[in-house]
Amino acid sequence: MSLFDDDFYSSRVSKRRSRWVQEDAGKQSMVLRSRSTWSRVRLAVLSSAISVVGAALLFGAVTQFGGGSGGKAGGQKAAASVSATQTQTADPYEKTITAAAKVRPTVVSVINEQYGPANDENGYSEDDLQDAGIGSGVIFEKKDGKALIVTNSHVIAGAERVKIAMIDGSARVAEVVGDDPITDLAVLQMDGEGIKEVAKFGDSSKLRNGEWVMAIGSPLGLDDSLTMGIISKTTRVIPVSLNQDGNYDWEQEVIQIDASINQGNSGGPLIDLDGNVVGINSMKIADLGVEGVGFAIPIDNARPVIDSLIEFGIVKRPYLGVYTFDLDQYLAQQALTQQQGQGPKDSLDPGAQAEEAAPGAGDKAPAAGEDAEAMLEGEENGTGLVLPEGVEDGVIVLEAVGPAKEAGLQFNDLIVKFDKTPIGSTMELRKYLYNKKEIGDTIEITFYRDGKLMTTKVKLTQKSKDDE
Repeated sequence: MSLFDDDFYSSRVSKRRSRWVQEDAGKQSMVLRSRSTWSRVRLAVLSSAISVVGAALLFGAVTQFGGGSGGKAGGQKAAASVSATQTQTADPYEKTITAAAKVRPTVVSVINEQYGPANDENGYSEDDLQDAGIGSGVIFEKKDGKALIVTNSHVIAGAERVKIAMIDGSARVAEVVGDDPITDLAVLQMDGEGIKEVAKFGDSSKLRNGEWVMAIGSPLGLDDSLTMGIISKTTRVIPVSLNQDGNYDWEQEVIQIDASINQGNSGGPLIDLDGNVVGINSMKIADLGVEGVGFAIPIDNARPVIDSLIEFGIVKRPYLGVYTFDLDQYLAQQALTQQQGQGPKDSLDPGAQAEEAAPGAGDKAPAAGEDAEAMLEGEENGTGLVLPEGVEDGVIVLEAVGPAKEAGLQFNDLIVKFDKTPIGSTMELRKYLYNKKEIGDTIEITFYRDGKLMTTKVKLTQKSKDDE
């Protein structure tokens, strides 16, 4: 019995066919003989053809790999072809190893140290310094015996001392050359003795969606860690909260990647498979059910900021001098308190107001809640914020200093336009200043005061140390 119980798959001769041949032997004998003859001829021709093809292939192989100058040249070409094929086959795997080995010696851990509780009445000492956070950085230049490191501004925020942990386990103290919270970049320097390798900056403008990249850093304190993924989007504009208070007051252009970015990766390099730094890892979306959505600052955007921090210690931008609060947030709080049946004083909490006050031109928000309390007192006395009917967008001035104060802006003024351009939020205010204006320019501000529409002109300056 055959494997398949069917004549089509069986090697046995069909009994029906045998009977048919026997019964019609007289009629079909000539046909059967001619078929048999044709099969032999076809078999002979096919065998001859196979022999010729085999001989040709054998001759070609001998010619290529055998003796003679032509054979030697052919053999070299064939060997080169085989070698190239082997290299291409192994390339995707070897390039990741080579790229990582090239950059790893330049990647460091950045430790943010801050004072803990004082032990006695003499105040703080270095013994009271404690690790407050850890991030990553990359050595990108050696200059005048110093090694320069780029990292994120938020990695060193509030640090009393910054320490650098090297790949060999040694540690050095670094000083802050400059930092810029707007772009979330900072430059550090430390003793460059023994530093032999520096990272090379690449070209982020040439990145493509789907390109393989690697992130190197110290996630969760695990130094010298590598993760790999692809570029999900070469250019993504996302809103950010510079004060970390949940209110978006700036927009950042970033590279979206799916390589794992965790706490501690911030400030580390994003590299391509040639080992070039194409981005500085900055943030991830940390939400329930969200995986593989990380962001890096494009190195092309970071370079001018790094250069400015090295030269000036800051990024020079036009300075207006206002502390602000978005009108839509104020109205939302008012509506909420009315629904809850609370009085005016409960509508704005002074402490919360101080935290939510976003710096309109790169300034720090007021430390105390004096302006918010004044707003509350004004509401109680009937002299608070007065809004014309239909006005729902704008920026409330909580405090005016520097150029804004000199131009006559006051507490509770509602800014609605810059140079005829509507301004509805602190983000729009800051973007207009930084993208449309330069230091020394004059800006026309349209605002409401006690319900009346007014204008003033302000000459933008550079922020000085006294304005810090």
